[in-house]
Amino acid sequence: MAKSMKHENNNPFDLLNEELLFIILDHLSIDDHLSVKSFSLSSKLFHSAESQHRRSAKLLRPEFLPCVLRRYPFLSHLDLSLCPRITDTQLQTTSSLGPVLRSIKLTLCRFVTGLGVSDLVSKCPNLVELDLSNGTELSDSAAAAIAGAQNLERLVMVRCKRVSDMGIGCIAVGCKKLKRVSLKWCLRVTDLGVGLLALKCKGLCSLDLSYVPITEKSLKPILQLSSLEDLVLVGCLGIDDDGLGLLEKGHTMLKTLDLSNRQNISHTGLANLTRGAGSLKEIILAYGSAVTLDIAKCLQNLSMLQCLKLDGSPVTCSALRMIGNWSGSLRELSLSKCSGVTDEGIACIVRKHTELRKLDITCCRKISLVSIDCITRSCTALTSLKMEACSHISADAFVLIGLRCRVLEELDATDNNIDDEGLKSISRCSRLSCLKLGICLGITDEGLIQVGIHCSKLKEIDLYRAVRISDKGIASVAEGCPILELINIAYCDQVTDVSLIMLSNCSRLKALEARGCSHITSKGLAAIAAGCGQLAVLDIKKCFRIDNSGMIPLARHSLNLKQINLSYCSVTDAGLLALASRSPLQNMTVLHLAGLSPNGLAAALLACRGLKKAKIHESFKALLPQILLDHMESRGCVFHWRDKAFQPQVINLLSCPLI
Repeated sequence: MAKSMKHENNNPFDLLNEELLFIILDHLSIDDHLSVKSFSLSSKLFHSAESQHRRSAKLLRPEFLPCVLRRYPFLSHLDLSLCPRITDTQLQTTSSLGPVLRSIKLTLCRFVTGLGVSDLVSKCPNLVELDLSNGTELSDSAAAAIAGAQNLERLVMVRCKRVSDMGIGCIAVGCKKLKRVSLKWCLRVTDLGVGLLALKCKGLCSLDLSYVPITEKSLKPILQLSSLEDLVLVGCLGIDDDGLGLLEKGHTMLKTLDLSNRQNISHTGLANLTRGAGSLKEIILAYGSAVTLDIAKCLQNLSMLQCLKLDGSPVTCSALRMIGNWSGSLRELSLSKCSGVTDEGIACIVRKHTELRKLDITCCRKISLVSIDCITRSCTALTSLKMEACSHISADAFVLIGLRCRVLEELDATDNNIDDEGLKSISRCSRLSCLKLGICLGITDEGLIQVGIHCSKLKEIDLYRAVRISDKGIASVAEGCPILELINIAYCDQVTDVSLIMLSNCSRLKALEARGCSHITSKGLAAIAAGCGQLAVLDIKKCFRIDNSGMIPLARHSLNLKQINLSYCSVTDAGLLALASRSPLQNMTVLHLAGLSPNGLAAALLACRGLKKAKIHESFKALLPQILLDHMESRGCVFHWRDKAFQPQVINLLSCPLI
């Protein structure tokens, strides 16, 4: 009898070995915290397996670091970017990981000094990646400590403004295995430091020197790097045509070159570039001087070029015609916000570059249906088409897109003349994963229903101010697109709780923007909270009927919620405190909550231990204790005070549909 009872009490899952449990964990998304947590709580064996299996962690608060490290002794990647107030003493606890730790992210950690970095490097000898971006207090002593990481391959030091050539020289001497380095906005680094880096780190394959005050003196040692493939020189005003002349000597490995935000590069410099960097596959000349015929002629010598980005730069018709005469074949072309783009220019390009996969013609306001006809006839293999605010393109264009570009995966038709017939045609693109239809006033439920029926792979849909869309269209998307992750229905005033109840079946939903949907109530929000456990971003500004009864289920179920906008809602102290006490909020906007008092706001702020940004009305600034504000700022919270006038809203209760 006792033997029988003992057998019945055995957990059958305990028979699984560690290898099988690791395979199960491999299939669980690391971002799906609820699933991983449920697995871990199933049994002691599962709890132990999850502890041994996890390799990465992202902390919200530094005080949790010791217990996290005890719980997960095999972490190889540690992200502390959300812990800006972490100190050297707290960072020292990572030494328990020792040689296991290979990557650490310390972005915004302004209180980490050279002492903390030195301890980290000495006790974790296998560090391969180190991100110290925005370490505005880090100086050359910290750089000297980094030099001890002899196995380091990737180093990011964006906006480390106190690090000079001396510190970079130490890194160059000590970290000879470096392959990827970013010194963007390191304003005290000059030609000397960059030259030492290039001289000592022969294996560099990626280098970002954006806005670093270097001259052509740096280019010579850089271009001697035989493995260099990616070079970013955005805003490097000290490099001009004469500097690019050094490229004439050749650099066979360079694949990507970014010369954006440059007004001092002409066709003369680009001619030198094309003679010396014939292996370039991608060149970015965004927001620079005008792209003329002479520049286009220079670029035509880049026979291996596959990606050209000219965003924000004026382009002449003759240049576009020349691009259309190139011998090579582009795969990606971006002309976003390029003045001078016409139907003739587009036609010349697409008739030649028929292998285009990605095309961006955002804000090209001079093109018409003629351009879309040429694009869809020639480039039927397009996977991404961005055409926001192309105001002269007629509705017929979208019928052509759906008929001819059937493998399209991304379409941005924001602020265009698309109607239901165009939307029905677009629904033929069964591979669509991203569809943006914001400010498309011509579409209704009739067209959106077809998207829901045929586009089952849709992950993101933007219906911002698509005011003729109602519950029927949203319900079709919710039912037909089960892997939906983001939906924007802001200011779709016909949408009610019915839509939210249907969307609650999309268990992968991570972001919901529903501001200005005045018919939505706490009932719909409760459904979203219960069904969408991965929800991380929620915007319900001006959803006047959402009150405390919506905050309770949100607090209970939305354990991944990081960003919320509650402005103008009917939430009071109790509701905000309930939410703040349970959810890991990092970003909170609470403007014009009529039921919010200074005491209630203070309690909620204290409860949000991981809060990084709070947008609050200016009137509260004098009403909150200064000691509280100082305490929150010491924990890494940044306050944004807004003196925005209240915008009253008259609600017609008789117009609200009954649920």
